[in-house]
Amino acid sequence: MANVDFTYVRKEMVAAREAPSNAKGIGHWLKVNLFATPRDIIFSIVAIALLAYILPSIFRFVFIDAVWTGENRTACTTVSQGGALPDGQYGACWAFVSAKFEQFIFGRYPLEERWRPITVMVAFTLLLIPMLIPKAPFKGWNALALFIILPTVSFFLLTGGFGLPYVETQLWGGLMVTLILSFFGITVSLPFGILLALGRRSNLPAIKMLCILFIEVVRGIPLITVLFFASVMLPLFLPDGWTFDKLLRALIGVSIFASAYMAEVVRGGLQAMPRGQYEGADSLGLSYWQKTRLVILPQALKLVIPGIVNTFIGLFKDTSLVSIIGMFDLLGIVNLNQSDPNWATPVTPVTGYLFAGFVFWIFCFGMSRYSLFMERHLDTGHKR
Repeated sequence: MANVDFTYVRKEMVAAREAPSNAKGIGHWLKVNLFATPRDIIFSIVAIALLAYILPSIFRFVFIDAVWTGENRTACTTVSQGGALPDGQYGACWAFVSAKFEQFIFGRYPLEERWRPITVMVAFTLLLIPMLIPKAPFKGWNALALFIILPTVSFFLLTGGFGLPYVETQLWGGLMVTLILSFFGITVSLPFGILLALGRRSNLPAIKMLCILFIEVVRGIPLITVLFFASVMLPLFLPDGWTFDKLLRALIGVSIFASAYMAEVVRGGLQAMPRGQYEGADSLGLSYWQKTRLVILPQALKLVIPGIVNTFIGLFKDTSLVSIIGMFDLLGIVNLNQSDPNWATPVTPVTGYLFAGFVFWIFCFGMSRYSLFMERHLDTGHKR
């Protein structure tokens, strides 16, 4: 009998099985997803008609009739670049965003010192990229540099010291503050959330009660209240002459709030673990911390990746609430610059909000897509 290449035969069988689905093309996709039932047909037609009615106007406002260059409000209230518009109607004023772009990124940080936050952003990007690549080497050193060394160096670089002029945090703002608050909150909330989740499931009554009390109290009040307490009420309980920087108060408030929500996400993953995993780890003679670190947590965290990333995304968007305590993140600095009389037009607020919304969407969409990538990368439970 002639030798048969079973690998080749198996590949041909898989290709033959997948060929019909690939050959169906877009027509089959439309039929299955949009026009499968009479109700789907009605809803799809209504949605397509609504998009056909709305999207051209939005596209015209954002791109065709938008003003891209100019020195002041006059450029955005005279003639649109795409053609004549009815009286009182104008396209987006992207010239306003262009003129205020650096403030949107750095706030009121001194112009001659902006190389310092730029350096921090570049270093953060260079350390973050290999951290996000699963097969990148030296993960331990990378994590040490990203989560320990970089924040320490960045603190002195941004605030001043060692020969650098001091820049008070009141001048910080824009996207820089948004990224600082979200990065610090994410870095602190995940480990503290894990500890709180483990403490809530602890067999020690005192630790369990303290963790439950902390989680339920913090989750039961809005973030605005936490920030207000950290900024206004906390100094009242400190001795005379003691004070905390306003940015530090915001960092503490955001981290506390995110940790409580993260604890419940992690607890959900711990509860989803089969009892056999605990018993199997106990049968190997592992201690509590060895069992938790080597067996339970890796599987539990993999199960709740969507919830963890969802908490990160919510935290990133909630940083805009720091405006309640007088700080100007990206959205706050956009609102602040809208009051500039040189750029006061009917479309200036809309344009500013479009820019801020697009920036928030870029970061949130990126986190969401990376979450899906990690789910696929770690989904090995049903593979043969």
